[in-house]
Amino acid sequence: MNATSAFAYRDGELCCEQVPLARLAERHGTPLYVYSRAALLAGFHAFDAAFAGTPHLVCFAVKANDHLAILHLFARAGAGFDVVSGGELWKALRAGADPGRIVFSGVGKTAEEIAYALEQRILMLNVESAEELEAVERIAARLGVRAPVALRVNPDVDPKTHPYIATGMQKSKFGIPIADALAAYRRAHALPHVTPIGVDCHIGSQLTDTAPFVDALGRVRHLLDQLANAGLAAELRYLDLGGGVGITYDQETPPAPEAYAAALRPGLAGLPLTLVLEPGRALVGNAGVLVTRVVYRKTTPAKRFVIVDAAMNDLLRPALYGAYHAIRPVRPRQGARIVADVVGPVCESGDFLARDRELEAPEPGDLLAVMSAGAYGFVMASNYNARPRPAAVLVDGASYHVVRERETREDLVRGESIAPDRE
Repeated sequence: MNATSAFAYRDGELCCEQVPLARLAERHGTPLYVYSRAALLAGFHAFDAAFAGTPHLVCFAVKANDHLAILHLFARAGAGFDVVSGGELWKALRAGADPGRIVFSGVGKTAEEIAYALEQRILMLNVESAEELEAVERIAARLGVRAPVALRVNPDVDPKTHPYIATGMQKSKFGIPIADALAAYRRAHALPHVTPIGVDCHIGSQLTDTAPFVDALGRVRHLLDQLANAGLAAELRYLDLGGGVGITYDQETPPAPEAYAAALRPGLAGLPLTLVLEPGRALVGNAGVLVTRVVYRKTTPAKRFVIVDAAMNDLLRPALYGAYHAIRPVRPRQGARIVADVVGPVCESGDFLARDRELEAPEPGDLLAVMSAGAYGFVMASNYNARPRPAAVLVDGASYHVVRERETREDLVRGESIAPDRE
């Protein structure tokens, strides 16, 4: 079962695998995140199989979805993990990840995070600046270890995606400019407590064309030749090409894992390195939905609104990126269709899940499924407007398990205290 078939209508009801979404909503309330175990595993195995014959490690990008249950599922399937914070590293380890299959990316690693990663003996730190490289040296020296690192190079490739998720252009905060990379590797080799074991590159997210990936690989391949010619390649064992393969939200036609692998294979020919891949959205995006209930309808001289109980604090992508998510009725009425904004209760005009969307006219109490919500959904959720975060369930065939309890109002003040009154 893939992500497309995991959510389908059965006897007039939208189901996740064999479980009706309405049943889940009735038992566990809304808003509610629902994930398909079969779709999650199918996504990972498809990506892994596409690179069969090429030494590789698929490291799931934890930032896309960090539910312990999903991390555990991928760890059991043989995945490694790409983390971008000490908290993500802790969660991956808590979920059963092998630290020797974890890479740590990100531009602002703190001294505590670097030390924690080295103490856990992760596969490598993806170093993103000259100052970070010096910090890793100092911390590794204090711990009496040699730090395995890859330098993340910025190849200045336009990924042709939303500017907020483009990471490989010259103006991006990420990585070391590729023109400076040779000098950075010389410095890394001179440091007594650093071992440069890889080269890292990540150009962006939600890419729907293989050309930017191929372009970036060509530029990194040229850097590898320079490193070899300078005598700096002897310890290199990994080439980390990051993630970024997109999914279908609307009319996009992203490459299938097989097409992505086929596009990269010529540029990888002859490299004696293990390929590291960091897919996130591609594995989980279409394996999850957000179920929400219609609260009110409202018509003004300028607009129709469908007001639901999910909001921007539950699913931020539409407000943050203007992102499109398909919205499907859980129990279709086959009635009249309207054009409306689907909005939430948060007190912001930017609180919307869809704008000017044609959809079947819903009644108050009806359930809607916001599709393709498995990536950057719950993981971006907040308590804005003092709203408890949703529950989440993982469906497995005809059964399911609650993998995240709904927060309570008491959770909203956990850790808070009131200062003593002044006399």
